[in-house]
Formats: sequence, C-alpha cells, structure tokens
Amino acid sequence: MTHPASFAHSGQSHGITGLVHRLIAALNSIPQDAIALAARIFIAAIFWQSGQTKLEGWHVSDSAIELFREEYRLPLLDPVLAAHLATLGEHLFPLLLVAGLASRFAALALLGMTAVIQLFVYPDAWPTHGVWAVALLVIVARGPGRLSLDHLLARNMLSRG
Repeated sequence: MTHPASFAHSGQSHGITGLVHRLIAALNSIPQDAIALAARIFIAAIFWQSGQTKLEGWHVSDSAIELFREEYRLPLLDPVLAAHLATLGEHLFPLLLVAGLASRFAALALLGMTAVIQLFVYPDAWPTHGVWAVALLVIVARGPGRLSLDHLLARNMLSRG
C-alpha cells in the first residue's frame, strides 16, 4: 500500500489525480504544533467552562454538591469531596494545558475524568466523550508541541547538559 504522502512526490500533476495529490500534500503540511495547540486550548475550554458552573465566587456551590449527590452519584466518593476534586481538576488541568506545562500529565488527568464521566455519569454521551478523548490522546501521544512551556523547559534542560 502506498503511503498518502508519497502521492505528492509521484510526479502526477494532471486532472483529478493531480488535484488529489496536491490536496494530500497540502494537508500533510499542517504543522503538528498547530494541531497540538488547538487540541490543548479547545479541550481546556470545555473543562474550564464546566468548572466555572460549579463555583459561587471562590467556593464550590451548594448546587454543585447537590448535583454530585443526586445526579452524578459517583461510587466510592463522598459527593462533597467529589465536587471539590472535580472543580479543582476542571480549573487546574486546563490552565496547565493552555500554558503547555506538564501537558501530558494534565491531559492524562482529564482523560481519566472523561472516563469517569462516561462510565458513571453520562454513559449515553459517548460520541462527545470520544471527541474529548481523541483531543486528549493527541496531547498524550504527540506532546504539546513547540508552542508550550514544556518545550521551552525541555530545550533549556538539553542546552545545559
């Protein structure tokens, strides 16, 4: 089987085949750094916004705790503790992702939260959670890209020694 990237170099530039080859070449040139940045920002926004709905000022709201008590009903976790942990995670990990700091760790943590939501809270929302998981897996598997503090720190550490 021919790799799609090889079409761009096959010398075919006429008609529909040439158009398809040029399109594939153009798509192959999308920078991974841009994909990683988009994955980080967009998934961070989803979790940040969810975390914001759980706050009243600087405190977890009573309605958020009630939501964990009556609707979410997570096994093994007290609803008060679960509401506080979820609210903390929905704020801390998105901030880390946007900054590109400890990105893979933050993405893994949010992937874990996504799994809990899927398995115990909203099992019928698998298409949405699948999209979240894919964005998070891009970060876990490929890293945050060069537009991140992780990249700057790694480059700085390598230059020292």
